[in-house]
Amino acid sequence: MKDSEPKLQDYLDPHYITRSNWLRAAVLGANDGILSTTSIAIGVAAASHSKEPVVLATLAGLVAGALSMAAGEYVSVSSQTDVEKADIEREKKELEETPEMELEMLTQIYQERGLKRETARTVAKELTEKDALGAHIRDELGINEINQAKPIQAALASGGAFTFGALLPLIVTLFLPLEHLEYYLYAFGIFFLISLGAMAAKTGGSSILKAVARITFWGTIAMGLTALVGYLFDVTVT
Repeated sequence: MKDSEPKLQDYLDPHYITRSNWLRAAVLGANDGILSTTSIAIGVAAASHSKEPVVLATLAGLVAGALSMAAGEYVSVSSQTDVEKADIEREKKELEETPEMELEMLTQIYQERGLKRETARTVAKELTEKDALGAHIRDELGINEINQAKPIQAALASGGAFTFGALLPLIVTLFLPLEHLEYYLYAFGIFFLISLGAMAAKTGGSSILKAVARITFWGTIAMGLTALVGYLFDVTVT
């Protein structure tokens, strides 16, 4: 019995770009969960004389933020899906009505990528014979399995990641004393953001130092300004 012939996947190296869709949504959700709920907690803690309002505000921020992130991600990615579907339907119609024009368009695309006219024409014909619509979706519209919009996946990743990120400052508010709580929240918030930046960079194969520096810089500004609001307005929450 002969061994089965090796497939293309057997020769391909894994690439981090295949993780871009869910990783983007997850990092955005977790970052927002840590940053927004920590900022809320810091702002309330800076103007509060009891812990209950801080915990309640943090919990409310977690629930509202997670639902908002999931819904917003679903709606935005669904809009992208609608555009993709409309373009695919338009492409189907054009292939039926003007097949020669579509073949020429495919040929020119391959020419622009560096193939000679004859080679480009041959490639366009062979791909058209095998799967004309697939070739145009991939090479004319630029849609493939990696960057194709997936609304439910994006919504779950974003909402779930936000919940995870927001749980971290909530735990801090539950278990640490009210005195100097805003400073505890700030310190732990920076630690959580640094950890998130490092994990995201590691997962995506990018520079850990750059990711950590970026996320720490903007996180510091956001939380610092929020704490400042609590002090400036001098509102006492009991």
